[in-house]
Amino acid sequence: MSDVGFGTGKVVVNRAMSLDGFIAGPDHAMDWIGEYLTPADVPEVMAATGAMLIGRGTYEVARRMEPQDNTYDGGARFVLTHEPPADPAPAFTFLTCGLEEAVATARGAADGKNLEILGADVAAQCLRHGLVDEILVYVLPLLLGDGVRFSPPGLGRIDLEPFSSTRSGAVTTLRFRVRK
Repeated sequence: MSDVGFGTGKVVVNRAMSLDGFIAGPDHAMDWIGEYLTPADVPEVMAATGAMLIGRGTYEVARRMEPQDNTYDGGARFVLTHEPPADPAPAFTFLTCGLEEAVATARGAADGKNLEILGADVAAQCLRHGLVDEILVYVLPLLLGDGVRFSPPGLGRIDLEPFSSTRSGAVTTLRFRVRK
């Protein structure tokens, strides 16, 4: 999987998705992703990413998954939340500011590399505010039937320009520019 664009400094929504449009299963389960996609499969994405911005829900899912092999290195990790946890994981920086300030802070930490946006809610907020440059989707060969959709209801229309589609093993990678 290639064509990621090293050092471009873009804001990229990055997610794995089932063919029926879910980025997490029931109860926010994401263990199914590791059956098809591992950090070793996306070294170019890791090299191009300087920071990640996630929401509190995604942070909590990541905490539950900690015992699993989670060697994905996307640089500095920021969590946008109204209320930081009482016992925060040391690898994360918690931001309680507005969305635009959080994106600017994380982009600054990315140091010229891409800022990766993970999680449904923060990604939808970034898309609504016109802060996203690209969407990178790994379509995995399964149907979940229920869970967290790629985009929440009410997101509204976002026009995209496809610019890359590749297949590696069972994973199809789709890349889009967000039309502004």
